[in-house]
Amino acid sequence: MKQAAFKKSIQELFKQQERLLSRRNRKSPGGNGIYERYEFPVLTAAHAPITWRYDLDQKTNPFLMERIGVNAAFNAGAILHAGKYLVVARVEGADRKSFFAVAESPNGTDHFRFWDYPILMPEAGEPDTNVYDMRLVKHEDGWIYGLFCTERKDPKTPEWDTSSAVAQCGIARTKDLKAWERLADLKSKSPQQRNVVLHPEFVEGKYAFYTRPQDDFIQAGKGGGIGWGLASSIEKAVIDKEVILDNREYHTIQEVKNGLGPAPIKTPKGWLHLAHGVRNTAAGLRYVLYMFLCELNRPWVVTHKPAGYFIAPEGEERVGDVSNVVFSNGWIERRNGDVFIYYASSDTRLHVATSSVDRLLDYVLHTPADPLRSHACVEQRYALIEKNLAVLDALNLPGGKRTARKAGTPAKTKKR
Repeated sequence: MKQAAFKKSIQELFKQQERLLSRRNRKSPGGNGIYERYEFPVLTAAHAPITWRYDLDQKTNPFLMERIGVNAAFNAGAILHAGKYLVVARVEGADRKSFFAVAESPNGTDHFRFWDYPILMPEAGEPDTNVYDMRLVKHEDGWIYGLFCTERKDPKTPEWDTSSAVAQCGIARTKDLKAWERLADLKSKSPQQRNVVLHPEFVEGKYAFYTRPQDDFIQAGKGGGIGWGLASSIEKAVIDKEVILDNREYHTIQEVKNGLGPAPIKTPKGWLHLAHGVRNTAAGLRYVLYMFLCELNRPWVVTHKPAGYFIAPEGEERVGDVSNVVFSNGWIERRNGDVFIYYASSDTRLHVATSSVDRLLDYVLHTPADPLRSHACVEQRYALIEKNLAVLDALNLPGGKRTARKAGTPAKTKKR
């Protein structure tokens, strides 16, 4: 390739990516009144800077090949910092290694651009093989903390087992999301810790953590769940006692496992939580998002929990590296009460949904809880139907009680 053609090819790479980065994102039509989805993902592998992937030197890369590929950009922590919407995404290379990178947007729904360099996260005493799924929280102690999963090969497994890992909670802190101080990994009595989240305020003068003290292979409905524990120090965080605040439950959206998403939002009605639940299907595991509310003064006590899922994968969201999955570890509350929910689909890309604190509270406070039995679920629907039929009658709209009948009720026939 001649130098002029090589230069033109580089220009075309940047031109194509600029069209993607500057694309406007619009709300998808329809919806359920709780939140709005958007037409396009906010981050994909194609958003990764050209300079991360290509060697642009013709001498060392005469065919302009992609040298260090990026496979996916997903599962992002999120924060509103210095007037900018920032997400710390899990970026997965073609080599399967994940790393963290900050992407910035002026409005939170589009024009996300990665910073020039990904985060070079300092290693702990024992180097991480892989890091992923950072939760960001501005703590009342003045620091911004990033809690993430750190994985290392399980030393107890035989040499032939190259997939078993030990997962723990890595902790780092920063003031600007550029310079990071790595702290000691969280220690607890659980052999595995994923999806650990730091509570944004001190509780009883201690740092409070939402944990997941369970092994991925615990039987459905037996033990585990979202835990709660306190640590006296953040530099060397140790949790001696954990209590389960949200259990796994048989034949629900969280029968296999569940874990907290981002740090909770403080509202006048309580701490508002977003979590993920996992259940088995004939096609494999299905990940969905759900919500619940906890007491303000006792953040480990759940007061309200709507039945079923809050967000489930739809359309192309169901397709990707790990199909039928949505996952969130980041959301942003604006001063006006708007909430930007960043969720990933199928371990491949990052999306945004928008709502408000008022709408989310209304959803959590007034959506019925799961009664855990099919008969009781139908009774809930009967109550809703009866109420709605009366409303339609009062409004003189078609479909009211005068024209409706219960399923299974024989239709009246004229006598001949």
